[in-house]
Amino acid sequence: MQRGSARDGFVRSALLRRVCLGLLLGLLSGKCLAEALPAAMRVTLHIPAQDLAPALDQFSRATGMAVLVDSQLSRGRRSLAVDGEFTAAQALRQLLGGSGLMARYARDDAFTLQVAQVEDVAQPMEKPVPGSAAVNRSYATAVQAAIERNLCRSPLTRPGSFRAVLQLWIGRDGMVQHSRLLTSTGDVRRDAALVDSFHTLKIDRPTPGALRQPVTLLLLPESSGKRMECTQREGASEA
Repeated sequence: MQRGSARDGFVRSALLRRVCLGLLLGLLSGKCLAEALPAAMRVTLHIPAQDLAPALDQFSRATGMAVLVDSQLSRGRRSLAVDGEFTAAQALRQLLGGSGLMARYARDDAFTLQVAQVEDVAQPMEKPVPGSAAVNRSYATAVQAAIERNLCRSPLTRPGSFRAVLQLWIGRDGMVQHSRLLTSTGDVRRDAALVDSFHTLKIDRPTPGALRQPVTLLLLPESSGKRMECTQREGASEA
């Protein structure tokens, strides 16, 4: 019986080691992990924009939340800066902004991450419209117009002076639910402003059911000869 128990324990340990090789375990040790913050409690955080894995490590130490993330999933992704007073949930949303990942909570003080997904939103029944190609072109025009208005509101995000590649996940109601900044603009303030500008963006038309998600957006500098034009400056902020 003792031999069997020892052998079973060895097998379990070996399996556990193999699993952990593919995972980033965010400070699950009680010695390193602070006590988890109550949901409504606010804490002052100063986490700079950086690779996602070390950002999650800092977040976990500061808030006491346990993080379980596939290292392959976090590789090559960046976090936004979290600087100020937040609840743990608010700070996590800010940190993950533009990463293309979303949190799934196992409990109040523990979460894992997964690739962003569009959540279903109930929409009224639509009448079928003939000519799918024409519909897609019309929807693409609506997307471009909404993005142009959105980016032209602030000099920091106004197209023409930077290059960036983003991905957007757009719900059936036209609301942008998630985003991912694939390439930095070279300015962390602009990166944050760019991602933040999409949080409340809504396309003026319902999203076609056949739209492939995510939608990739390429912003080009003026020198390329191909860029968005801020043709509608009404209401633009000069701050």
